Amino acid sequence: MDCLEVCKERKLKEEQRAACTQDGTIDWHGHPAIKAKSGQWTAGIIILLNQGLATLAFFGVGVNLVLFLTRVLGQNNADAANNVSKWTGTVYIFSLVGAFLSDSYWGRYKTCAIFQVIFVIGLVSLSLSSYLFLVRPRGCGNQQMPCGSHSGLGITLFYLSIYLVALGNGGYQPNIATFGADQFDEEDPKEGHSKVAFFSYFYLALNLGSLFSNTILGYFEDEGVWALGFWVSAGSAFAALVLFLAGTNRYRHFKPSGNPLSRFSQVLVAASKKCSIDMPPDADDLYDVDGNDSSMNGNRKILHTDEFKFLDRAAYISTRDVDDQKKGIYSPWRLCPVTQVEEVKCILRLLPIWLCTIIYSVVFTQMASLFVEQGAAMKTTISNFRIPPASMSSFDILSVALFIFLYRRVLDPLVGRIRKKNSRGLTELQRMGIGLVIAILAMVSAGIVECYRHKYADKDCTHCEGSSSLSIFWQVPQYAFIGASEVFMYVGQLEFFNAQTPDGLKSFGSALCMTSISLGNYVSSLLVTMVMKISTEDHMPGWIPGNLNKGHLDRFYFLLAGLTTVDLVVYVACARWYKSIKLEGKTAENDEQGSFKI
Repeated sequence: MDCLEVCKERKLKEEQRAACTQDGTIDWHGHPAIKAKSGQWTAGIIILLNQGLATLAFFGVGVNLVLFLTRVLGQNNADAANNVSKWTGTVYIFSLVGAFLSDSYWGRYKTCAIFQVIFVIGLVSLSLSSYLFLVRPRGCGNQQMPCGSHSGLGITLFYLSIYLVALGNGGYQPNIATFGADQFDEEDPKEGHSKVAFFSYFYLALNLGSLFSNTILGYFEDEGVWALGFWVSAGSAFAALVLFLAGTNRYRHFKPSGNPLSRFSQVLVAASKKCSIDMPPDADDLYDVDGNDSSMNGNRKILHTDEFKFLDRAAYISTRDVDDQKKGIYSPWRLCPVTQVEEVKCILRLLPIWLCTIIYSVVFTQMASLFVEQGAAMKTTISNFRIPPASMSSFDILSVALFIFLYRRVLDPLVGRIRKKNSRGLTELQRMGIGLVIAILAMVSAGIVECYRHKYADKDCTHCEGSSSLSIFWQVPQYAFIGASEVFMYVGQLEFFNAQTPDGLKSFGSALCMTSISLGNYVSSLLVTMVMKISTEDHMPGWIPGNLNKGHLDRFYFLLAGLTTVDLVVYVACARWYKSIKLEGKTAENDEQGSFKI
């Protein structure tokens, strides 16, 4: 009977283990997450809808911000483009703040909830400040009626509001992507496949959410109904927050891993203290602990790699360390386990790849600034209907949706069959390289269109919106190219950084993608400033003057095409050098994820 009871108890434990997730996630109450009652596509769909509504709210402000600055606040084209680039860059800089708080202390759920509240407050404040102080007289800010002068209080409230929006969206955005991926157990083959698919659908939700902003909201804001557009954005953000909170009991969570800065500092200090020690050739001599205890807060063990050998000194057991262990003394500032050392190596290996994505983000950010200004100077009417220049980014969204479908349903399975050795298709690094190639085509296309727009433009116009007889629909190819490149570059980035960062730094991995966009905006702003300073010497109007018909915007686009070509060459070299993270039990899979073969 005792033997039978033991067998039943053992079988019950095995069934309970099989019913729970194997990746260490917990439920709302802190218990191991049960697969059937948590996460998966039920939670995933809630997060996708939340992302769509939040994106609608964000782009309801961002997509026409350059026109708001020129028409309502009276800024010139170059200043407005620079201010939009700086604001967009700040959005993504705040993503590092959100990622740090999420990975270290709050966890992803709490971080997402808090920053969404800030996001709603910022949008409500923006709506009020625009309605009460800025859009005066009523109906101003459209193509015909400029707005009057503004008080210092109104301008201050406006900038405070848009930077609250930047803080809220920036802190929320990297965590919601990772939190959505957390709902799928990658140790389970079926859920692991769903996790990869989630990133594509996440980016699709992001773009579909902005579709309404770029069309309906874009139209009303272009007609001068700015306050209504901002109030719709605020309502959408509030609906997103309510929906997110409604799914609370269904979510899976990872525990925060503590401050990564201290762990990184410990490795650097420990390695520096042993800089004069001769290292053994065998990695087996390095300090490590049991698989169950090897990582912070239950994160998976990372295997030793040969790069950045200097850091291995942090895990080398010296004579003094042996003496300290005998006395029961352990200092993480003198001896670190291999997994902690490999955390630092992982981030160092990612940096060259990440740096190569910044120039792409410079290309991407032109959609929200110079593409809009270029479109405004083209023929924007069909019969009596006027097409808002910002709404042309709808073709970018449609391109994203089309290429996500083509990639997941056609290209990826086709490449998998051709390669035969596995069915994964293109790796993330290869897809990012393809994205850079398509970005070059986008800039060349934009430059050619600008040449022809300039050819058919009225050079002597005073108000030059719609001054060229070239139809705005000639912009469709450049928007379509940008959309196609996003599918390969940004979806690939999300998957790559999520897969290649240690378990305790997943939100940081998503923040790297957003920080790339941030720096791309700042670099774009710097490029515009430098180009204008150089090209306006000898009293010339410059490449990007207030009247584009007297400038050479095409040269700026061709400059970006050249810079992206150089960046592509550097990227290929970095991608071929890159070695993937090696997690215990998943080495072969991660080697495939990190490969880049031509």
